[in-house]
Amino acid sequence: MKLATIRTAEGATRAVRADDDRLVDLGAADVGALLAAPGWRERAAADGPSHERRGAEYAPVVPRPGKIICVGLNYRNHILEMGRDLPRYPTLFAKYAEALVGAGDDIVLPPETGAFDWECELAVVVGTPVRRARGASAEDAIAGFTVLNDVTCRDWQFRTKEWLQGKTWEATTPLGPHLVTPDELPGGVRPKVDISTELDGETVQRDNTGDLLFDPVDLVEYVSTMITLRPGDVIATGTPGGVGHARKPPRYLRAGQRLVTTVEGLGSCVNRIVASA
Repeated sequence: MKLATIRTAEGATRAVRADDDRLVDLGAADVGALLAAPGWRERAAADGPSHERRGAEYAPVVPRPGKIICVGLNYRNHILEMGRDLPRYPTLFAKYAEALVGAGDDIVLPPETGAFDWECELAVVVGTPVRRARGASAEDAIAGFTVLNDVTCRDWQFRTKEWLQGKTWEATTPLGPHLVTPDELPGGVRPKVDISTELDGETVQRDNTGDLLFDPVDLVEYVSTMITLRPGDVIATGTPGGVGHARKPPRYLRAGQRLVTTVEGLGSCVNRIVASA
């Protein structure tokens, strides 16, 4: 199934299932609320009233996750381009819900940064409460996957050894357009799909999620060792090589540019970079 959160003309949001020719209303305000309900899979598969698919406006697929856990340095080629050794454990940091925007929304360029960078990522969405998950329980906790663009203020990120201050700027992180269940993807809960970024039509990142050092199941096991993962929580699995900061000379985003981040089978976030008002 492909699930999404759309905005309505009344200023609200609705959880929908994206069928070939229509968006089926699932009786919940958003995908996060749907996942928190008992029997969400059966509810997501049921019929319901329709919304027009043409022209639909997508909110972040989970508008307010309880947790957004991000992984740095998780593609082998990206680790090498950043001049680092392969890590023994995942490198974790967090984002907050205020950072999120929809798959077609503008990304706001903060005036405080001169080093605004792109990072296309496969994101895991949790569907079941889980703590200290191992094996099958970690696999079962994965509701599906979506696209996240971990847009980063590099100059703020590297002010200290901690990355948070460069990673969670308001209205900078597209999430969507769909949550796609693992049965739709090659590799299931360990998907092996192409991932790419285009900047003004030029491909600047291209890889396959099979290059992940720590795969989605590994990450659910690791994070849930520390804290209970709950429905709607998001784990961003890291970005492949090709980021602007690693280029020689470095290359950063500017207002007016069009950024397209795509994960095969999940869709694309298509966002314009705009100056802060």
